[in-house]
Amino acid sequence: MPPIRTSRNRKPPPDGFEDIEDTLLEFSNKMKDAENASHEGKKRSEVLWPIFQISHQRSRYIYDLYYEKEAISKQLYEWLLKNGYGDAMLIAKWKKQGYEKLCCLRCIQTKETNFNSTCICRVPKAQLKEEQTIECHWGPQDTTTS
Repeated sequence: MPPIRTSRNRKPPPDGFEDIEDTLLEFSNKMKDAENASHEGKKRSEVLWPIFQISHQRSRYIYDLYYEKEAISKQLYEWLLKNGYGDAMLIAKWKKQGYEKLCCLRCIQTKETNFNSTCICRVPKAQLKEEQTIECHWGPQDTTTS
């Protein structure tokens, strides 16, 4: 049985967390608003689009701070991922060539599609028809892998 984590035995955040705490709170407030938003008249998948987008933005924010800007320490980066502030699996994919602009992990899971293929957002722009709308798992988007 895993140990029970309480506020008493939880480690405090590493140095530098105070600098990014406001932005992370904004993301959590947006997430709460998206979860509590009305879903009347929407498809089941459309309800999840804002949640996927906010989760992606929060993970991209942490990724950019650590890998692009080098603004946070490795300890803080690992603490953020361990405590669920970012999607560790998605960030691991972003580090690989060809997956830098991956929007979510569902787009590369072939078992969830009818034809065992990846999502439409993984198709290069040059191979798409001009007027074809792209509806990914996390909503319609203009940016695809080029």
